[in-house]
Amino acid sequence: MKKLFALLILAVLTITLAACGEKEEKEKITIWAWDPNFNIAIMEEAKTRFLEENPDVEIEIVDYAKADLEQKLHTNLASGLTKGLPDIVLIEDYNSQKYLQSYPGSFADLTNEVDHSKFADYKVELMTVDNKVYGVPFDSGVSGFYYRTDILSEAGYTASDLENITWDRYIEIGKDVVEKTGKKMVAFDPNDGGVMRIMLQSAGDWYFDNEGNVAVKDSAVLKESLRLYKEMVDAGITKPTTGWGEWVGAMNNGDVASVVTGVWITGSIKSEDTQSGKWAVAPIPKLDMAGAVNASNLGGSSWYVLDSSDNKDLAIEFLNDTYSSDVDFYQTILTNRGAVGSYIPSQTGAAYTEEDEFFGNQKIYEDFATWMNEIPSVNYGLYTYEADAAIMAEMQDILNGNKTFDEALESAENTVKAQIEE
Repeated sequence: MKKLFALLILAVLTITLAACGEKEEKEKITIWAWDPNFNIAIMEEAKTRFLEENPDVEIEIVDYAKADLEQKLHTNLASGLTKGLPDIVLIEDYNSQKYLQSYPGSFADLTNEVDHSKFADYKVELMTVDNKVYGVPFDSGVSGFYYRTDILSEAGYTASDLENITWDRYIEIGKDVVEKTGKKMVAFDPNDGGVMRIMLQSAGDWYFDNEGNVAVKDSAVLKESLRLYKEMVDAGITKPTTGWGEWVGAMNNGDVASVVTGVWITGSIKSEDTQSGKWAVAPIPKLDMAGAVNASNLGGSSWYVLDSSDNKDLAIEFLNDTYSSDVDFYQTILTNRGAVGSYIPSQTGAAYTEEDEFFGNQKIYEDFATWMNEIPSVNYGLYTYEADAAIMAEMQDILNGNKTFDEALESAENTVKAQIEE
């Protein structure tokens, strides 16, 4: 009898321990991203918030170099091997269509899973294929015209003189700045296509048409942008720089009066404490063309769920509970990381309406939020960086006068088409 009782106790303990083991086995989400000081740190904040309400979930955030992540993602998707893929991956907006169209069925359709009406339209558009939306929008690259108020004032300009101007007017002001202060208007790498992309999107144009076909040779917007690039250099208002360090250094050292770029530069500008109170931000200059606006974008990324994920529903729940609904989360990442999210309900919080002493008590993020909602939607196509490189490869011949704009654009289009056909 004792022996039978002991066996029963042992059986009960075995079942209980097994049940406990099953309870302790957590569901896991794996996330791939890059940039430990921005994307990774922000995802860690999202993770902390989600685990407070979901302690039985495990979240692993893997930090890759951006190029390594892209190569690994391409390799796995091209080979059809889904075992090594994450549940969630960060994809740069310029590359989103390349992944979505090159690997159909690889990413979860989130059309009916996420309320995309609460995000900036231009961000939703770039992750849409055949009326299906595949991502959760993240940070905006909404652009601004950052300028040194003290230098512009010395040249005779007030804040109102810099609001909603054209690029031609920007160049005229730059000439005055150089003449009256000895400072260059802008740090500029003529081989970098960032300003070109700002100009194009502000006019609702891109290197590709709405069907994704190469649209370089006959683009009036692109031709006008090339003219402005050359005009800025010929006018002597630019300080040539190479690489990130030189470019940021030109601003921090007080060598230039302004920069036109994405909102993500804010932290780098503010890193020079001695310039506090000497900066302000205005809307970007616009092309003097019909349909162009004083708003554009440069950069930005979004989150995608792999359709092959064993925990797809949980991954979607995680993104919905954080990036798609948590207003306080967006306030926190703006304050701590300078991240301007594209989630519209978050833009009325205190972090957006707070005055910034560094920028002369301007409510810069409130302004950026307004401009973000004015950014035209464009089709980035599958080969934005290839087209960008082809245009920039022609730039030296344009600046030297060795090629006309039409010749350069035709050559660039042929280069892009040849790369696509390879």
